[in-house]
Amino acid sequence: MPLALANALTLALGVLICAAASAQGEADPHHPPAILPLESETVPALIAYPPLVEPLARGVVIIQYRAEHARIMPVFGKAAVEVSPRLAHLHVTVDDWQGTWAHTSEDPIILVGLIPGAHKVLLEVADPTHKILTRTTVNFVVPETKPIAAAH
Repeated sequence: MPLALANALTLALGVLICAAASAQGEADPHHPPAILPLESETVPALIAYPPLVEPLARGVVIIQYRAEHARIMPVFGKAAVEVSPRLAHLHVTVDDWQGTWAHTSEDPIILVGLIPGAHKVLLEVADPTHKILTRTTVNFVVPETKPIAAAH
């Protein structure tokens, strides 16, 4: 095939692909939008589970959770509030401490070094501007741990 004909066919194919791509951006009254408006989305829910028993016996607190109707991700700022499905992160507060940290993944919350006794962890789902959408508290008791006997 001559080079000029191959170039002409390549150009024609490129024009067709660009035309098809631009047509996809047009609104089709017969199909719903690809993304739901935020005001029509369900309010997020947060389900937190009690700490895992076996690690807790060793003084390690592992709190598993799941967020419904929100994706937990490290995304912040005003523009991210408009993204659908909803983006969020967790605010984690231990024992009414004045400090809170942002947990930005769906990994479990892991705490070590808490003294034996009763504790509570407040988990709050926050939007990318830190507005609290929902919250739950996990209460638990860190048991006294026995020191590991030294091998002789």
